Amino acid sequence: MKLTNTIKIALLAISTLTTPSLAGNKMIYGEDDRADYYAMPENLKWAADSTVALWKRNSMWLDQKAGAYNLGTYTFGEGYNLCTGEKFREQPAGAFCSGALVGEDLVMTAGHCIVTQGDCNSAAFVFGYAVHESGGKARTEIPAGEVYTCSEIVKRQLVNVTTAEDNMESTVYGPDYALIRLDRKVKGHKPLPVNRGGGVKKGTPLFVTGHPTGLPLKFAGNARVIKDVDGASAYFGTNLDTFGGNSGSPVFNAETLLIEGIHVRGEGGQHFIPTFEGCNTYLVRPPGTGSGGHVTKVDFLAEEIPPTAGEAAAQAYAGASLEKLRWREFTPEKILSLDF
Repeated sequence: MKLTNTIKIALLAISTLTTPSLAGNKMIYGEDDRADYYAMPENLKWAADSTVALWKRNSMWLDQKAGAYNLGTYTFGEGYNLCTGEKFREQPAGAFCSGALVGEDLVMTAGHCIVTQGDCNSAAFVFGYAVHESGGKARTEIPAGEVYTCSEIVKRQLVNVTTAEDNMESTVYGPDYALIRLDRKVKGHKPLPVNRGGGVKKGTPLFVTGHPTGLPLKFAGNARVIKDVDGASAYFGTNLDTFGGNSGSPVFNAETLLIEGIHVRGEGGQHFIPTFEGCNTYLVRPPGTGSGGHVTKVDFLAEEIPPTAGEAAAQAYAGASLEKLRWREFTPEKILSLDF
């Protein structure tokens, strides 16, 4: 029996909601700082422009006449039974992870997003899945030139060891990353700069770009490193507002504008709260509480990522702007008013 596109999309919605990468990492700390592409700081949109959404290739259809792919999506609020008025409720969703362009044909993501070469072959790497105008809708018809596929897994690791002692399970988390070579060089997007020197520490201000719960691109700032980092640790903890689907998102140092790591997981437990009305609302933690989301350090991939001119430019930019930025007071609204 041949499935119609409507049935295919409905099945996609069901399968996406049970995908491991979308099953966790849902957490808001304090206020929800996530913003759509059009509302994010203009001077940081270069970061979003080189962030990709990972899609299953069988959840998109090529319109050869239009020269574009149609993305199979579902309505976010319906998929999660969100209450009326919840943020982004009416937007489409469907991506399963995020990633970052770090070379002319290299995408960095989480190791649990792409496990095998078969996973890589079945994935598409999509640029431009975002809401570009206030009051506008997300682009779900993407020009074919903005869609890439996998050539090979350059490097990948996922190390999580669960042990049991005194009837109690505990998990030791290790590196979680993947570096993917695309089927061709990327046009129209620049590789993002990474921090090769390490040294991120508690209190470092951060921002992230990606696709939480498969939504169109979101920017989230007003966050910091909240867990001490030592040389032996594979990751650091943050209070970024990230959800499932942010796995693989680049996490930037808001002072240097360099990528410090890859978002790989959030806090476990309950993430949406059922209400007496029979719908769900976001779980919000007060600032300064919780264990935070985990970010794998970019150090593990630095040798495989070719240096870019953007790294030196980003460091010079940050050096000239630190006093002016005052990142402790950072909000998307305030940063938009700054004149560089």
